[in-house]
Amino acid sequence: MATGSGMRTLEEWLEEAAAFHGHLCPGQILGVRMALLGCRLLGLNPEDPADRRRLIVYVEIDRCLTDAIATVTGCRLGRRTLKHIDYGKAAATFVDTRTGQAVRIVARDDARETALHLAPPGLSKAAAQRHAYRIMSDEDLFRIHRVQVAIPPEDLPGHPLRRVFCARCGEGINDGREVIQNGQVLCRACAGEPYYTPLEAPR
Repeated sequence: MATGSGMRTLEEWLEEAAAFHGHLCPGQILGVRMALLGCRLLGLNPEDPADRRRLIVYVEIDRCLTDAIATVTGCRLGRRTLKHIDYGKAAATFVDTRTGQAVRIVARDDARETALHLAPPGLSKAAAQRHAYRIMSDEDLFRIHRVQVAIPPEDLPGHPLRRVFCARCGEGINDGREVIQNGQVLCRACAGEPYYTPLEAPR
């Protein structure tokens, strides 16, 4: 819920993020602050639905931080505006699809140590981070650099641009995710990149 000024405070964003994620952890605070910073650097207002529709965010980790970023930006996997690039890094790139401007923000590893010195004594490590991450400067929390992201048309929101079928399993494949192998159109699983092991034939 927004304050009387119409703009949500950090605490209100954190409350919304915690409700979405299930609890408030240090990663949630980092994610909220990272997303607010990314929007600010691009000149976008996360409270404005029109500005939200301009955003695509590439997240580099599948942890708490990502849920917080989704909360602030409104970007979702199902809308094709949240992209997961599995680098295992606490980082995200925010892209304004209208202007083409993009900024990549990385959580500083030394922020964890800094947080311990800023928090009142006697707190657990997580509690110290939750306290400090609210008040630390953006410069102490993040590394920031402008980047360029070339987004292929088949990765943009909207209806699939094309659909083909795997010559081996017959399953449909959207938007250029197929592999051509020995002249055959194959899905990535049938081409030798499965993340699962079949235990029985499909029914």
